[in-house]
Amino acid sequence: MALEYHEEGKPGKIEITPTKPYASQLDLSLAYSPGVAYPCLEIEKNPQDAYRYTNKGNLVGVISNGTAVLGLGDIGALAGKPVMEGKALLFKIFAGLDSFDIEIDETDPDRFVAAVKAMTPTFGGINLEDIKAPECFEIERRLKEECDIPVMHDDQHGTAIISGAGLLNAAEIQGKKLSEVRLVVNGAGAAAISCTRLYVALGVDPANIVMCDSKGVIRADRKSLSAQKREFATTRDIHTLEEAMVGADVFLGLSVADVVTPEMVKSMAPNPIVFALANPNPEIAYDLARSVRPDVIVATGRSDYPNQINNVIGFPYIFRGALDCGATAIDETMKISAVHAIADLAKEPVPSIVDEAYGMNNIKFGPEYILPKALDPRLLLRVAPAVARGAEQSGIAMRPITDWEKYEERLQSLMGDDGTMIRRFTEFVSKTPQRVVFSEGNTDAVVRCAARLHRDGVCRPVLLGNEEMIGKRAARLGIDISGIEIINPRHDREEDRRRRYAGMLFKKRERKGMTMAAALDLMFDRTYFGLMTVESGDADALIIGTHSAGARLLGDVADIVGIKDGMDHFATMHILTTRRGTFYMADTAVNPVSDREALVDIIRQTDAAVRFFGKEPVMAMLSYSNFGSNLDDREPRTASEAVWTIHTDYPEIQIDGEMQLDYALDARLRDRTFPFNTIKGKEVNTLIFPNLSAANMTYKMMLAMGVGSMVGPIQIGLRKPVYFTNINSSERELADLAVMACLDAIHR
Repeated sequence: MALEYHEEGKPGKIEITPTKPYASQLDLSLAYSPGVAYPCLEIEKNPQDAYRYTNKGNLVGVISNGTAVLGLGDIGALAGKPVMEGKALLFKIFAGLDSFDIEIDETDPDRFVAAVKAMTPTFGGINLEDIKAPECFEIERRLKEECDIPVMHDDQHGTAIISGAGLLNAAEIQGKKLSEVRLVVNGAGAAAISCTRLYVALGVDPANIVMCDSKGVIRADRKSLSAQKREFATTRDIHTLEEAMVGADVFLGLSVADVVTPEMVKSMAPNPIVFALANPNPEIAYDLARSVRPDVIVATGRSDYPNQINNVIGFPYIFRGALDCGATAIDETMKISAVHAIADLAKEPVPSIVDEAYGMNNIKFGPEYILPKALDPRLLLRVAPAVARGAEQSGIAMRPITDWEKYEERLQSLMGDDGTMIRRFTEFVSKTPQRVVFSEGNTDAVVRCAARLHRDGVCRPVLLGNEEMIGKRAARLGIDISGIEIINPRHDREEDRRRRYAGMLFKKRERKGMTMAAALDLMFDRTYFGLMTVESGDADALIIGTHSAGARLLGDVADIVGIKDGMDHFATMHILTTRRGTFYMADTAVNPVSDREALVDIIRQTDAAVRFFGKEPVMAMLSYSNFGSNLDDREPRTASEAVWTIHTDYPEIQIDGEMQLDYALDARLRDRTFPFNTIKGKEVNTLIFPNLSAANMTYKMMLAMGVGSMVGPIQIGLRKPVYFTNINSSERELADLAVMACLDAIHR
């Protein structure tokens, strides 16, 4: 599966996308010759103008020689390329930074440094990756001295920063002062040395540190010590890790699996702290350490246990802040600023989106939550500004940030990439797979999607349709669907199920002209049969193809599964991710013509949905009219009345309008032209459309033109997870929608 992932479609994980128009001859003459000469001459006069006219200020070089690839060792530059591409991908999705992965087939430090230094005009910063010790120390030191852009070896400093934040919080919880703790470090490579140095900067007394390598305790009387090991050599009369652990307050492992025994953990001081960071298996298993010392706080590098030390908590945001202020380096002040920003974030209330993403309820600061989760969207807003302020404090920010409020708005616009969102939701729902029924079980896309979801353990798909036809379709596609449940409503093997479902439907509709015979007939219809699987509790969610979703069916859906309390309408929302940020759009699939009451319900439901995704909704009620300019026409008048109702009855919801799209998306234009608007100074991230035609055509047009990527339609307002999808949806679109339906089911 991993090989298919890297190979399918366009090989690899990253590509270059133009950011300027290129359709006309004029565009091309500006992009290249002769127009390109003008910025070239400006940069020649003032090199700092490269940050104005090129992508240098948003470009990181991920550079490696492949001599110490995590978990794989010295596999060489070319074999390490997939890892470097992956790092570039993480920079993009977490912090909006562009990256080139550069693999240099050179192990000689002098030649490696010369090659990297020669590339520095290209980049705003350099992330060194997977370079073995001790060469990595010399390479980084020289590049930091000889380059005028930020350089950081993430294997060293990323781990140090994240674990340093964890140490601050763990020590606070355990009631320990860093100046008094006794620290044992097992491992003496690049990460271990950097972590220990940073811990000293945070307050750990060097006299209280014992470092071990594969030969035992690093003692001052040992011969042939490297300069880095000599820095932490001890004169104490101890020789083994077992002896060092007696009475220790903190253990930091960056070595090999299972080197720490339960007896060693037992011998530690009261309320110990164990950071067992060997990958993929820690120095001691999380559960084992907790079983022998219930008072211990344990952190590992694994995502399946609490307190994961994960570099992605730091490096995207550290480089983001460094590049945004034009820092010439990443110094100790910036690193310590990042440590405190990460540590402080763990003490803040956790948004529900983070709870949901990790399948936890009410995550709180404590022994099993000493660090923010890797998928916490707030990290960008906390760490990047802290790093930028640290650079300014050190006097190495060439372009200091002057308007911090605008900077935060810019960072907000980078948050919420749909790939990140879908990934974290997929990880979450896979932990408790839901039973998802697909009413249109006999299409190629649905069969492919179901096979993929089943294979990956995301959910338990159920296909409605003719078993023989679905089997032939799967065979033609070369897809294994063994293990996937298929139900044929016309020949259901569970004889009483059709009658049971019909009885439930009859009870709901008996005062609306339905007979039991009619209800039994409807159970031959895959859509109505599917609705009853969800309503009865036999399934957790339902995906309906929209060719079935006529006006009558939409009304029946509302009757059968019900609309949420306090609402009279339900709707759908799409999430659109663009270069300008993430936008939420409603209603995109349900209400053909919306009256005032419908629009009010749509606004309230969308506000709640956007908040669920961890964002503060700022809404624009769209129209062809601007703030009353065409109130003689029914549509803008209805939109204006809906906004007035929200302002009166739900003043906490941030919305204004009616307004045209350009005023919604351009805050300066809106505020200059209509200074009385109630969302003044704020960037709109949520668009409410006055009718279904406008919403549906807009999102489909944007998707067809490649303006962004889309997730939806996400159902909002029904009591049960019933989701509608276009019959032409791709396998990936169906899979994304199934994930959202599973999340909805679990949340309820």
